[in-house]
Amino acid sequence: MPDLPRKAAARTARLAALPLGYAGRKTMGLGRRIGGAPADAVMTEIQQRTAEQLFRTLGELKGGAMKFGQALSVLESALPEEVAGPYREQLTKLQDAAPPMPTSTVRQVLAAELGADWKERLVWLDGGPTASASIGQVHKGRWHDGRDVAVKVQYPGAGDALLADLRQLARLGRTIGPLFPGIDVKPLVDEMLARAKDELDYALEAEAQRAFARAYADDPEVVVPDVVEVGPTVLVTEWLDSESSLAAVIADGTPEDRDHYGELFVRFLFSGPDKTGMLHADPHPGNFRVVRDADGGPGRLGVLDYGAVARLPDGQLPAAMGRLMRACASGDADQVLAGLRAEGFVKDKISLDPRLLTDYLAPFVEPAQVERFRFTREWMRGQFQRINNPREEAYTIAVKLNLPPSYMLIHRTWIGGIGMLSQLEAEAPFRAILEQYLPGFAD
Repeated sequence: MPDLPRKAAARTARLAALPLGYAGRKTMGLGRRIGGAPADAVMTEIQQRTAEQLFRTLGELKGGAMKFGQALSVLESALPEEVAGPYREQLTKLQDAAPPMPTSTVRQVLAAELGADWKERLVWLDGGPTASASIGQVHKGRWHDGRDVAVKVQYPGAGDALLADLRQLARLGRTIGPLFPGIDVKPLVDEMLARAKDELDYALEAEAQRAFARAYADDPEVVVPDVVEVGPTVLVTEWLDSESSLAAVIADGTPEDRDHYGELFVRFLFSGPDKTGMLHADPHPGNFRVVRDADGGPGRLGVLDYGAVARLPDGQLPAAMGRLMRACASGDADQVLAGLRAEGFVKDKISLDPRLLTDYLAPFVEPAQVERFRFTREWMRGQFQRINNPREEAYTIAVKLNLPPSYMLIHRTWIGGIGMLSQLEAEAPFRAILEQYLPGFAD
């Protein structure tokens, strides 16, 4: 089928060519500099062309390549402006769209998984997709009871492509790193590989979405569409009427919308574990929708895509996490170090300066130290550069910390959430929300 580039050798070759293309442009840029072109003009052109090739390739390949690009998209606010500027437009494209799969393929999959009588239940199906993503695309349809539905169909071969891409990106971690200054690519890819099997399991996704739909059924701020039907690679859910995703608010939203939807996002992120025992772990703007009220009010937040959720061992976020955040926010560095040792973040024989440790944790803690916190790209860049700059003291902490497996997805989700809030440049009552929903924080 022509809908997904599936030959492993061809996909591997295209991914392997990405750092080579960047190196070639750098070489050509050196020639232009020798010829007298200004350095900043040369680098801007190199970055623009690199961004276009990089994210066009990731988007066309879909699979793990596109999922990797989407994960990077929420960290765009951490990149230096001279790098982020040329990349921003290309990154945003990955948050909402991808080349479509032919409708004929969609119908073949529906017949194979929902049965020969599928048209008696799904009485209408839009010929073109309303959204396309890394491992599947969505069509609008109508169920036999009159409900509008969203029909998500996994690309044939998506599982093989997802795993192959992520393995190749893991191998390319060191050489592809220069394309993303300050971002450690390998741990990001390793964590995505660990979760890949769950994201391909639509039955598991349906189970999670049903739980969230029940929990938020009467919520005045959050909308979660319920599940209607599920097959191995087909998921039918209620249709969510929304005007755009948060990518549009990031691009040109009003200050009021930025603050409103930023606060709703934080509330959903932390109330989810409290209500369902699960953490929605895929914080990129395409998964969060603007649902306007009929009277023109600020509206609710629609939340899609439950393929990546953290099923929390005790049905809630770790209480130790809340206690350590509170200790860090109050400046008790010795308690923070002792607590991180107890949780496995600091191994027994590792020696750390408690003051430097609390400095390193500032991006997570600063928003909780004031009544309302304004997330900005400038703040995010400053924090990111400080803890990733070898000349800064806080940098020495990173290489000594250990991330326990039970915290891995929580950690990535928190960083992604901070990145998205910084893209929105939203102000939110972060501390009050943690006091309400994060175990241990209010004690």
